Amino acid sequence: MRTALAIIIAIHGLIHLFGFAKAFQVADLKQLQKPISKPMGMIWLAVAFLFLAAACMLIVRSASWWMPGAIAVILSQYLLIQSWSDAKYGSILNFVILLPLAMSFMGSLPSSYFNRFREEAIARLAVNPAETIMTEADITQLPVPVQSYLRYTGSIGKPKIYNFRVVFEGKMRQKLDAAWMAIFSQQYDFINEPARLFYIKSKMFGIPFDGYHRYIGPNATMEIKVASLLKVVDAKGKQMDQGETVTLFNDMCLLAPATLIGKNIKWETADSLTVRARFTNQGNTITALLFFNSKGEMVNFSSEDRYLTEDGITYYNYKWSTPVKDYKDFNGWKIASYGEAVWETPQGPFCYAKFDIKAVEYNCRHFVE
Repeated sequence: MRTALAIIIAIHGLIHLFGFAKAFQVADLKQLQKPISKPMGMIWLAVAFLFLAAACMLIVRSASWWMPGAIAVILSQYLLIQSWSDAKYGSILNFVILLPLAMSFMGSLPSSYFNRFREEAIARLAVNPAETIMTEADITQLPVPVQSYLRYTGSIGKPKIYNFRVVFEGKMRQKLDAAWMAIFSQQYDFINEPARLFYIKSKMFGIPFDGYHRYIGPNATMEIKVASLLKVVDAKGKQMDQGETVTLFNDMCLLAPATLIGKNIKWETADSLTVRARFTNQGNTITALLFFNSKGEMVNFSSEDRYLTEDGITYYNYKWSTPVKDYKDFNGWKIASYGEAVWETPQGPFCYAKFDIKAVEYNCRHFVE
């Protein structure tokens, strides 16, 4: 999509060279009937270079490509109006380019989801507690399956975790019979003053959308925009606060096991491979079941304290689970590299997301784009 757009912009730019050639009589262009003065010819040339610059910046993924692109579209449309009978069809290409330009411009604003995500993460990354090492003494009060899990993941003898960053690739769908959408997401979780910042982007029918899940203090929000312009989900309230508390604890269990020594977790052993946890954050309390195998791996997590919503208005309270597998080493910690998210609906299990972990970093000090 990016390459195709860059090619369209470049071709449109090259077409503007005809106006320059006509003005300076570089070529005999009979299809351009209306005369073009040399000063106007220089504008045609400048527009060509602006479009080509925008195309090159788009190819190298420069977020600022919209700047030369916007100037080029404005000047181009002015030139086309001046030579309307000869060049009116060029307006079609200008309008084709206009939507991606608007999307890129909106994405560059401080209010864009990614910029909000980045700035809020940077503010919290500025706080760097002194690192201390986790020892066997830190886990003696935990249920045996959790102790085994922390040993298996290599958490003992490593620094205690106060924040972590995770990058995912995967796919999601809205309904059981809906098509899967490829997604990319990254998140930062903070433990000492709990917060979860989750940014996601994808495409639906070729149209890009992005979303920002934000859980800071006791409150959570979920916002999604199509093409960076139209907000289609704006979820908040008690259900979101409780649901994101579940998600934060799920992150801690699966992505940063060393955080399970926290005093805001109350444990109860269900059997030799299952434990029940009661997690509290800022007045939000949730309960979850953690399932382990004989190797010490955590294989599933479930909770009945999370809510399904498609629009941020209507909520359904279904059991939610995240089966995981394929443990791999990430910077010295062994965690599951693949997971799914499943709702237990009245119609049966609904797996709506599949995630592959691409990168994990603990105790981060700097934001990574």
